[in-house]
Amino acid sequence: MSSWRDIILKDFVPNVSKLTLVADPDQLLTEEKLTFELRKRGFDLIEFNDPIEFRYAYESQYRSIWDRGEHTDLVVILRLQDTELDSLPYDLLQAGRTLSFNLGDIFPNLSYPVIEKLDRGLLDSLFNAQNKFSPDRMGDNATKDFILRHIYGIASELITTDVELIRALLRLHYGKLHIPEVVTDRLITSLCENGGYKTWPISEIVPDENAFFSFLQERWPIFISGFDKSGKVKVENLKYPGPEHLPFDHQDIKVYIDNLFLEGKLTPIDATNIELGADTCVHCGINTVSADKDGLRISRLFKLVEKEMPNLNARYSDWTSFSLKWAELLSLVFSGNNIEQQAILKDIGDCLTTIFTDWLTERYSSLINLPPTSPAMLHHIPRSMAREMENSPTHRTALIVIDGLSMDQWVTIRHFFQKQDCKLNIRESGVFAWIPTLTSVSRQTIFSGKPPLYFPSSINSTNKEEKLWKQFWEGNGMSKLEVAYKRGLGDGDVSGILESTINPNKTKVVGLVVDKVDKIMHGMQLGSAGMHNQIMQWCKSGFLFTLVSQLLDYGYDIWLTADHGNIECKGQGRPSEGVLAETRGERVRVYPTPELRSNVAGIYTFAHEWQPVGLPANYFPLIAGGHNAFLRQGETIVGHGGIAIEEVIVPLIKIRRKKR
Repeated sequence: MSSWRDIILKDFVPNVSKLTLVADPDQLLTEEKLTFELRKRGFDLIEFNDPIEFRYAYESQYRSIWDRGEHTDLVVILRLQDTELDSLPYDLLQAGRTLSFNLGDIFPNLSYPVIEKLDRGLLDSLFNAQNKFSPDRMGDNATKDFILRHIYGIASELITTDVELIRALLRLHYGKLHIPEVVTDRLITSLCENGGYKTWPISEIVPDENAFFSFLQERWPIFISGFDKSGKVKVENLKYPGPEHLPFDHQDIKVYIDNLFLEGKLTPIDATNIELGADTCVHCGINTVSADKDGLRISRLFKLVEKEMPNLNARYSDWTSFSLKWAELLSLVFSGNNIEQQAILKDIGDCLTTIFTDWLTERYSSLINLPPTSPAMLHHIPRSMAREMENSPTHRTALIVIDGLSMDQWVTIRHFFQKQDCKLNIRESGVFAWIPTLTSVSRQTIFSGKPPLYFPSSINSTNKEEKLWKQFWEGNGMSKLEVAYKRGLGDGDVSGILESTINPNKTKVVGLVVDKVDKIMHGMQLGSAGMHNQIMQWCKSGFLFTLVSQLLDYGYDIWLTADHGNIECKGQGRPSEGVLAETRGERVRVYPTPELRSNVAGIYTFAHEWQPVGLPANYFPLIAGGHNAFLRQGETIVGHGGIAIEEVIVPLIKIRRKKR
């Protein structure tokens, strides 16, 4: 078979059984592309986690359809072994057929304890390698070496020079290729056995992207000093052991250097009297006296985002990685005042939004049931936090939700944080908000850990967030005294706020809502550029940085995210519907029936009739596309609720203090 998915898909023929129960202990059916293929064949997928929640979804969405004599192909996914299926409710077992899939059946000659740790998106490469090389039965270490060689392109025994090591780590960390801990440990052991790397901080720079880029950053001034005729390049004391001089100018390394500085992974340094050749990679890594140094970086970022814009076959991780680059460009352009750059940005943004909207229409539903190991959607975040708590009972964690913060505005905040405290360890990624990107919809998914389907009574309010947050953690073994929540933050005395909210000796989990950015947005009349200016002024007030610092002082690891982003948009007409629309936002209108929605959609052709994926019954959104809004013709605002990348992919940031 050409794909491991074919082994599973052959058992899913439409109209064979209205209900299929699948034992899926390895979470294969929730893999992004397999979910997409199943939905394309007409199968609906639902997970059996909490019996009460499942019964609600099952009865409200499917049982009533079957009672009317209509057919649906429903797949119930269970994180159980096939022998445990008998523990399911009797009515399910009577109504459905049962199937079972696991990694051991697909990869019979590889070590199961190793391959079960792999990201499911990497199984394609592993399956292709298995077909090509037909390995004999392998133990743990042989399987790890097989994975390193054929998935990550690393043959540790062949890494013998500094160039080869740095190139391998650049491929991993710049490419955001996540290696499971068991495989990382094997690579570290192999490299440490190589006598040439005994002085390197291998145990830090191999598993940790931030440590690796910090290692490169502190070696960069030493490299630049080789071009300095004045001896004024400042070289700090090295915090990481290892060689002082790294081969940044080697052909295999310098192809990465420009992008590392463009995307903010490395920071340019101050340097004067530098003699550079025209083709050197050094230009991007020094702060020049040029009045248009940002202009040069912007023009390079324009080329980069046009080259790397994802297509309709992209994975969700391709979009989240791209959103970080797009955010760097937006932050630079909006922080400046160049009308020509803003016009180019809008043209690229319009093209991007069209592709992204088409991709969401096809693929969004396949994200909902992905494993929360690396959160893809907002409701995965508390589940991922809970897993960390399980692995470390003494662990303490804080979630800061900044209402309305877009990815590019996070870039502005990050620059401020880095200037204030160089010891912050900031890990950046992106996560998908819930559509429609309304606060009452998307923010509740964060604090409940559930899709909006499960809180229909509060879908138009945020008043139950605290209750949902505490219910989630009580369901994960916490007592009420160990969980805290507070909202409405953004100004004032941080120490007083925290003292009244948490008990540092008892509170293990805290959820905080900072709504300052949302307030700025709703009062903004100067567009996206004005947003960046006001957010920087707010940063200078010190509230957010002090909040983060004091939580770190209390011993909390910090997760920072947003419920939605925002975008500058222009009115194309406001529907006059009276009470027909239950929600009447600038970027989204919500209707109780698809018929009412279709009537309005026929008039406002810039809007999309969004399929109510994961939403309660009788909730049908009509969402403005592009930079359009349901406002008076020509009226301009900064709004949210739509499906532009700036609104849907929001920052997911983990903050700790560096050990070094």
